[in-house]
Amino acid sequence: MKYVVMPTRDIRRNLATEQYLMESNKIKPPFMLFYIQKPCIIVGRNQNTLEEINEDYCRKHNIVITRRLSGGGAMYDDLGNLSFSFVVPKDRSIFGDFASLVNPVVSALHEMGAVKAKITGRNDIVIEGKKFSGNAMYTKGEKTFCHGTLMFDVDTSEVVKALDVPADKIASKGIKSVRSRVTNLKLYLNKEYQKISIYKFRDILIQKILKADSLSSAQQSEYQLDEEDNSQIDKLVEKYYANWDWVYGRSPRFTVKKRKHFTNGTIDARFLVEKGLIREIKFYGDFFGTRPVSELQEKIKGTIYDHSHIFTILDSQKLDDFFSGIPQRKVADFLAG
Repeated sequence: MKYVVMPTRDIRRNLATEQYLMESNKIKPPFMLFYIQKPCIIVGRNQNTLEEINEDYCRKHNIVITRRLSGGGAMYDDLGNLSFSFVVPKDRSIFGDFASLVNPVVSALHEMGAVKAKITGRNDIVIEGKKFSGNAMYTKGEKTFCHGTLMFDVDTSEVVKALDVPADKIASKGIKSVRSRVTNLKLYLNKEYQKISIYKFRDILIQKILKADSLSSAQQSEYQLDEEDNSQIDKLVEKYYANWDWVYGRSPRFTVKKRKHFTNGTIDARFLVEKGLIREIKFYGDFFGTRPVSELQEKIKGTIYDHSHIFTILDSQKLDDFFSGIPQRKVADFLAG
């Protein structure tokens, strides 16, 4: 079986590579993909992106946000995580049968000492009741891919912070993620594997899945991306994974309620967001102002619902005219946060 080791650490390019190789005929299925990336969150195809992420935290810590083709819940990755993907002919699998597709990974982990690792629930791999792998599936044409994560040495404190959505009341028709107790896999491996790098872990896993005598023997099955491949992958990155409309604009219609008490009054803001844009906004509260808030509402309508765009609009207005005595920066931070 052929396999590809992704050369980049950018989740957007890695997902584009996966899509390209699945949709093209450059490699005949079945084949495998392995990728490692810098801190990122990947939301499922049917999710409301802003409902899944702590946008403020992700922005401040340069965590890349993107959306994948497959369904399921949001996942956090960093350089301590190994992602894998199996691409198979559609007639070789039953959609939703994760167990048969990820079984080679579980068997390899058993060989490395994680003998209690098992597939459970709908699409997770757990050990001692804690999740270290989430998986998702996608079918197009005559092929299916099943991709998943392996938390080898992930900073689990970052998982909580990046996916801890603030207390704003968001109501949408998006499919919300179910949070599970998570753990790192390396704690359960034989001692000889507990101090290896994520890259060494990847190579050993490949070798064991292929049942090769050595890494050099396994590498005879490795496919190297060529110039044509990279050109087509670039186009998919631009069209999907680095495209605001794909990542945020595809979110289902949702509402947000923000309420905060200031010394000079309480502001209660209600947003209606559709395709990532603010379609309606209303302000309520016991604040005072010399101009009607309806004027500010009209200024904000049509704005992209994210921190930078909302803040830019608000910063261009004299907010004291609408919310008398409440500092401009505090109002802007509150509404854009």
